[in-house]
Amino acid sequence: MTQRSYKTKLLRRTRRIVVKVGSSVLSSADGIRHESVARLARALTRLHGEGKDVVLVTSGAVASGLSGLGLKERPRTIPGKQAAAAVGQIALMALYERAFSAGDVRVAQILLTHDDLANRRRYLNAKHTMLTLLDARVIPIVNENDTVAVEEIQFGDNDHLSSLVAVLVEADLLIILSDIEGLYDKDPREHAEARLIGVVEQLTDALFANAGGAGTLGRGGMVSKLQAAQKAGLSGIPTIIADGRQDETLAAVFDPAREVGTLFLPVADRLTSRKHWIAYTLKPAGELVVDAGASSAIRDRGRSLLPPGIRAVHGSFSEGECVTCLDEAGQPFARGLVNYSSDALERIKGVRTAQVEHILGYKISDEVIHRDDLALL
Repeated sequence: MTQRSYKTKLLRRTRRIVVKVGSSVLSSADGIRHESVARLARALTRLHGEGKDVVLVTSGAVASGLSGLGLKERPRTIPGKQAAAAVGQIALMALYERAFSAGDVRVAQILLTHDDLANRRRYLNAKHTMLTLLDARVIPIVNENDTVAVEEIQFGDNDHLSSLVAVLVEADLLIILSDIEGLYDKDPREHAEARLIGVVEQLTDALFANAGGAGTLGRGGMVSKLQAAQKAGLSGIPTIIADGRQDETLAAVFDPAREVGTLFLPVADRLTSRKHWIAYTLKPAGELVVDAGASSAIRDRGRSLLPPGIRAVHGSFSEGECVTCLDEAGQPFARGLVNYSSDALERIKGVRTAQVEHILGYKISDEVIHRDDLALL
C-alpha cells in the first residue's frame, strides 16, 4: 500500500498529536531563527484551530543560549550546556509565547528530566498535568530540563523524549520534524540515487544500519529518530519523520492526498502503557542472565521469571528496581521490576522456589519478576 492509502485510514482517527522539532530546524550557527519559530507556530495554530490536541516537544534551548553567552559552538562540558540552556530556555519560550499569541493560542512550559518519568507517581502526575492542559485547549511545550540534567538523568535526546511524551499523553500520531525529508534507502549525502522510503511497515536491522549519525547543533541523528518511531510504535502510535524546514510540511501530513516524509506503522501487538514505561522509560540498575528454558517461557509463553531460571546476577540493585534480562548468549530480551535485591538473588539464583524462604528467612513472592512487570524488548 502507498503512504496515501495508509494516511487515509490513519487521519480519520488522529485527534491528538505530538510534534517534535529539532535544533537543526529552528537554529543556525547564529542561534534561533525567529521566523522558523513563527512558521511552526502558525502551522500548529491551524491544527489547533481544527480541534486537534497538540503537544510540542522542542529542542533549541542550548542553541538559543549560544548567542546570549557569546559562544560560536555548542559547549562540550555539562556545566557549559547547563548555562547555555538556562540563558536560552527563557528566550526560546518567550519566542514561542509571542508566536502563538498572534493566533490567540495559549501555551505552557513543561521541563522534564528522566527522573520525572522514571518515578511512576511523577510519571502519572506529568500525564495528568498535560491532559488537563489539553482539556483547557492549551498547547504544552515540552523540553528536557537541560539546566539541571546530568548524564544519569538525561533522556539522551529529544527524539527519545518525544516518543515517551507521545505514550504519556496517548497520542494518535508522533511527527518528528528534522532537516531531512525522511528515511532514505541510502545516505542521500553520499548517494545521489538514494530513494526516499514512503512507508516503513517494520523496522529492521538493515534500516538502522543505513541510518546516519548526529547533526551539528542537535544530539539526535536518524538512528535516534528510528528508535523513537520504534518505541512509539510499540504503543500503537504511528510516526512520521519529515522535513521541518518546509512551510507546507505539516499541512501535507494532514492531507490524505499528499505524501510527505516517511510514515512508520505501529506494531499490531502493542505494549500496555505500564510495560512501555518499564521497557523504555526506566534505566536498568542491573542484569539477570537466564537459562534457555526461562528465556523461552518469558518470550514465547508470557511467563514470569522464577529463581530456578537465573544463572547470573550483574550489578547492585534493590527490590522494585528495573533490570534487564539477558539470554545465555548475552543478548537483552526483556526488562522488568524485581521482587528481590541483587544480594538476595545471588543467594537464591538457580534454586527451587520452595527453597527461597529457607535460604533467605523470608519470601516476598514466588516470582523474581512477575509477568505483569515484565516487558519484552
